[in-house]
Amino acid sequence: MEPGIIRKLDEVVVNRIAAGEIIQRPANALKEMMENSLDAKATSIQITVKAGGLRSLQIQDNGTGIRRSDLAIVCERFTTSKLQSFDDLSSISTYGFRGEALASISHVAQLTIITKTRSEKCGFKACYEDGKLKGDIKPIAGNQGTQITVDDLFYNVPMRKQALKTPNEEFQRISDVVGKYAVHNPQACFILKKFGEPASIRTLPKSTIVQNIGTIYGAAIGKALVPVATKDDILQLSVDGYVTNVNFSLKKGISLLFINHRSVECSALKKAIDSIYSLYLPKGNAPFVYLSLELNPQNVDVNVHPTKHEVHFLHEEEIIEKVKLLVEKALLGGNAARSYTQALLPGANHPLDTTKANESMLGGDDKPRLDYKLVRTSHSEQKLEKFFNISGSGSGVQSKEDEPQDEKALEPKLTQPSPSRKKKTVRKLFSIHALRQQVDSDGDDNLRKIFRELTYVGTIDRDQVLIQYDTKMYLAKTQPLAAELFYQLLLFNFGNFDRLTLSEPLELNRLVHLALADPNSGYTEEDGPADELADIIVQKLVTKAPLLREYYNLSIREDGYLESLPKLLDNYIPSVVFLPMYIIRLATEVEWEEETECFRTFSRETAHFFSRIALTKPTKEYRWELEHVIYPAVRNQLIPPKEFSKNGCLLQLASLPELYRVFERC
Repeated sequence: MEPGIIRKLDEVVVNRIAAGEIIQRPANALKEMMENSLDAKATSIQITVKAGGLRSLQIQDNGTGIRRSDLAIVCERFTTSKLQSFDDLSSISTYGFRGEALASISHVAQLTIITKTRSEKCGFKACYEDGKLKGDIKPIAGNQGTQITVDDLFYNVPMRKQALKTPNEEFQRISDVVGKYAVHNPQACFILKKFGEPASIRTLPKSTIVQNIGTIYGAAIGKALVPVATKDDILQLSVDGYVTNVNFSLKKGISLLFINHRSVECSALKKAIDSIYSLYLPKGNAPFVYLSLELNPQNVDVNVHPTKHEVHFLHEEEIIEKVKLLVEKALLGGNAARSYTQALLPGANHPLDTTKANESMLGGDDKPRLDYKLVRTSHSEQKLEKFFNISGSGSGVQSKEDEPQDEKALEPKLTQPSPSRKKKTVRKLFSIHALRQQVDSDGDDNLRKIFRELTYVGTIDRDQVLIQYDTKMYLAKTQPLAAELFYQLLLFNFGNFDRLTLSEPLELNRLVHLALADPNSGYTEEDGPADELADIIVQKLVTKAPLLREYYNLSIREDGYLESLPKLLDNYIPSVVFLPMYIIRLATEVEWEEETECFRTFSRETAHFFSRIALTKPTKEYRWELEHVIYPAVRNQLIPPKEFSKNGCLLQLASLPELYRVFERC
C-alpha cells in the first residue's frame, strides 16, 4: 500500500483550525474583546448579547479607538500594537499580544467594527470576513472608542455550534467572564445585558473591588470579605485580594484568580486554599476567593495556552505556600468569633427533616408537642404587615412606581371573560407532550413538598415574600416563581385558554414603535428605519395569527390590531404597560420555524410578560394578587425545577429547632 501524499492545507482551513483553538465559545470571544478594550484604556464597557452570543455579541467601549489607517489589517493574523519581537514576550504587561483575537473571530463569524480616535473628525465602519476587509471603509458618526459586533458566531462551523450549550447557559458563561473582569477592574464601568432586557450586570465607574463583589455576587458575600495582602521581594511577588470569613460558605465555591491582571486558572493554588477552608466549613461547602498576584513578567510564561487561561511561572510551589499561609492567617481570627448561620435552601438530596414536624400537636406517645415544633397553620393568625405598621388593605407607603402612570399611554383595558368556554379536546402534539415531560423530569420532589404545604406569611417588598413550611421560614423571590408558574400553565392548559379582551383593539404598529423608543429594546438607527422594522414585525405576527388564536386565544386581526390575550389565571390581569416590549419580543425572540422551540419560546416570553406583577400596580392590588392568586396557584399547580434550589429563588432564613439549639448555648 502506497503512503498518503502530504499536502499543504488551504489557508482558509488553517485559519479556521487556528480560530477554533482560540474561540471555543462566545465567552472566549468576549474575553478577547474585553481585554482589547481594557488595553485601550476604556473606562466604560457595554456588552449586549442575543441568543447567548451566537446570534449577536456586541461590545462598545470609550477607549482610544483604532486608527483609520490600521483598519485594513486589524483582522489579519499576527497583527498587534503590543509586540514587536519575540523577546518582548518576556516583559509583556498587556492583555493581548499575539494579534489573533479579531482574526480568529472574523474566520468564524461576521465581524463589524465602528471606531473613532480622538484626533479623527469622524468615525469609521468596516466589515470583515475570513480576516479580510469586506467592502470599503465607510465614514460614520460616532463617539470616541470602538464598537465591535460579532454576528452569527460559528455560522461556518456547524459542528462547533451544535456542541455548545443552550443560549441561557452560554449567557451564564459570558456573565461569569464579565463578572470577573468587572471585579478586577473597578476603575471601569461594566454593563452586561441581553438584547431587549434590563442589565444583568451593572457596575459604577471608579468603584471599589469590594463594592463590585457585592454588586455582582451578592451583598452577603460583600459583608463577609476579609482582606489579604502581602509582598515578598525575594519571590518578586505581590498579593492582594479578599476571601470570605469562616462564618460564610457557599454550596458551590467561587474563585477569581488573576496573575499579572490576567484571569487564569491554577488548580494547585485552588486545591491549597480549599484544604484550609475544609478545616472550618461543613463538608460540601466552599468559600468565595478573589486573589490578584503580581509577579515579575520575566518569571511568567503567558504563551502556553491558546485561550491564555493558563500560565506557567517560576517558583510555583513557594508562591502557592506563601499564599496558603496568608489565607490561613486571615482566617485564624475569624474562627474565634464564629457565629451560627442558616444555610441556603438546598441542593442536597434530602434537605427536609419533616417526619416529626408533620405529626399532630400530640406526639406518637401522646405527649404535648414541644414549643419549637409548633407550626403556623393559617396566615390569618398574624400577618407580617402587623410588625411593619402596614394595613392589610395596602395603605402603606407607596413609591412612584406604585402608580401605573405609563398605563395611561395605552387607554384600552383588559377585562375578564364572562362565562368560561368549555374545555375542548386539542390535537395531541408530540412537541407539547415533550415539553411537559421535561417539566416533570426537571421537578424537584423536596421543593415540591415545600411549595405544596407552604403558608403565606407576608410581603417584604415588590420582589420578595416570606413563606413558611413546617418549622422553617423561607424568603421567596416572586418574579422567577411566577414566570415558571405561567410557563407551566401555558404548557399544561395548551389549547384551552379563555380570553382577556381589550376594551378596544390596539394597533400593533403603534405598540412596536413604543417598544423601539424604549432604550431597553436595544434598537439603534443602525438596525434600520423604525417604520420598516415595525412593518416587518407586524406582518410576521399577522401571518402567525391563526396559530396564536387556535392554541392560545391570542387574537390578532388581519389589519394588524390586537384584540385579546390568553387568560392564564382567574382574577389575574397582566399590566398593559409591558405589552409593547412583549409584542416586539414575540416577533424577534420566538423560534417560529421549529414546532417544539416555537411553543417553548412563545411560552417563555408570554410567561415573562405575565410574571411582571408588582412593577406598576398599586400596593393594595399587587399585595392582594400575591396572597390570594399567585401563591395559591404556586401551592396547587407549580412543579418547581431543580434550579430553584441553587439560584437563590428560595432561601431558608430560619429553622425553629435550630434557633432553639443556638439559644440553648447562650
